[in-house]
Amino acid sequence: MELRTLRYFVAVAEELHFGRAATRLHMSQPPLSRAIKQLEAEVGAPLFTRSPTGVTLTAVGSVLLDEARALLDHADRVRLRVSAAAGAATITVGILGDGTNPGVARLAAAYRRSRPHIDIRVRDTDLTDPTCGLRAGLVDVALTRAPFDETALTVRTLRADPVGVVLRADDPLARRDELRLAELDDRRWFQFPPNTDPVWQAYWNGGRPREGPVVRAVQECLQAVLWNGTVGLAPLGHDLPAELAVVPLVDMPPSRVVAVWNEGDTNPLIRSFVETATAAYRP
Repeated sequence: MELRTLRYFVAVAEELHFGRAATRLHMSQPPLSRAIKQLEAEVGAPLFTRSPTGVTLTAVGSVLLDEARALLDHADRVRLRVSAAAGAATITVGILGDGTNPGVARLAAAYRRSRPHIDIRVRDTDLTDPTCGLRAGLVDVALTRAPFDETALTVRTLRADPVGVVLRADDPLARRDELRLAELDDRRWFQFPPNTDPVWQAYWNGGRPREGPVVRAVQECLQAVLWNGTVGLAPLGHDLPAELAVVPLVDMPPSRVVAVWNEGDTNPLIRSFVETATAAYRP
C-alpha cells in the first residue's frame, strides 16, 4: 500500500463522500475512485458501502482507517527524525501562483538568513487549489490567500489587501476612480473548474453565482479580460500590462494573505516558517 493511496482512503473515510474527498484532495473524482477500488483489491475486501448519497465504512474499512491514520502519523515522524539525523531538515512550502508578490521575496530572504541549514522546497500551484496541495499531503505549509474552507486547517493572517476589478483599459468603467459590485452584474466573470473550493470560488465571484470562461492561472485570468472583456478581480498593487486597468471595489472585502498548515501538525519547521512569515509581512 502506498502512503498516497492511504491518504486518499483517509480522506474518503472522513468525508464519507467521494466528491467532497476529491475536492479536499484537489483532484478529480474518477482517479480517486480508481485508487480506492485498487486498494480494495489489494485488501481483498470492500472498504466502503456505496449509496447515491455517499458511502459508509465497512468493518474492514474501520479497521484500516485506524491503522492508516497511525501509519501516516508514524511516516511523518520518521521523515522528521531522519531529516534531523541527516542534518538536512526539509520543509515543503506551497505558494499560490503569485510569485511577483514582494512579500514572498522578503520572506525568502529572511528565512535564508535565519535558517540557512534548512532545505526549502517550493511547490507553485495554480488558482484551482487555494491550499496549494496541503490537503493532499503535498506540502507542509502553504503561503496563499483566503478565504477558503478552513476545516481541519490552522490559518495565520499575514496581510490584508484591498481588491479591485481588472478591466480592459478601453472599457468605459476603467476611467472610474472606484466601483461597486452591483455595477458589474451584467458582465461575464471568470470561473474556476468544477470541484474548486466553493468558498474560494464565491469570493472571487463577488459573493454570488456568475457565468464566464473557466480559468486556472493568473495569466489566464488576465487573458480572459484582454480577449473577452471578462471581469476579473485582483488585489491592488500588482503590476498589470498597459492594456489592462484595475479599479478599486469599495464594497469588496479585502483579500487576506495567509500562512496555513494542517491542524495539529507539530512540525517545528512549520512554526519557525510561520514566525518568519509573520515578521516579513509586518508593515
